Amino acid sequence: MKKYKWLKPLLIVLAVSAVIGVGIVTYLLNMPHRDVQSTQTDFGISSKELVDEFLSNGETAYDKYLDESGESKILEVEGEVSKISKDFNEQTVILLKAQGEVAGVSCTFLPGQEDLSQLIKVGQKIKVKGVIRSGANYDADLEMYENVIMEKCDLVTSI
Repeated sequence: MKKYKWLKPLLIVLAVSAVIGVGIVTYLLNMPHRDVQSTQTDFGISSKELVDEFLSNGETAYDKYLDESGESKILEVEGEVSKISKDFNEQTVILLKAQGEVAGVSCTFLPGQEDLSQLIKVGQKIKVKGVIRSGANYDADLEMYENVIMEKCDLVTSI
């Protein structure tokens, strides 16, 4: 019996650690999601200017559009609709890109906004509000430019 004296404290420590771990995971999974649509906009910019900022100096652009914790600031981006599509989750994705530009801004809209394809047409100028997930850059392996990716987008105005 003396041989296993260390087993009881070890099991207690493991049980307490498991309870704390489950508590932390539960807290993180039940945190309220960020409500981009009702939050005030931090920046208003055209799609061309946004892409140009990332292509000229990505680090400076990330510093400008991300806060200290790495969360994206909320942007209103204005541009010309180049393409309207759906992603794998059946969410509407609109590409804001002017003719002749190497990259654009890909805006993924929130679920439940399926009627956007009837409201918006290719060539139309619109303004969307959302958060940046990835900036534009050049991929040397693929030999192509990648678009700025925005998520949680919402249509602000149709110009």
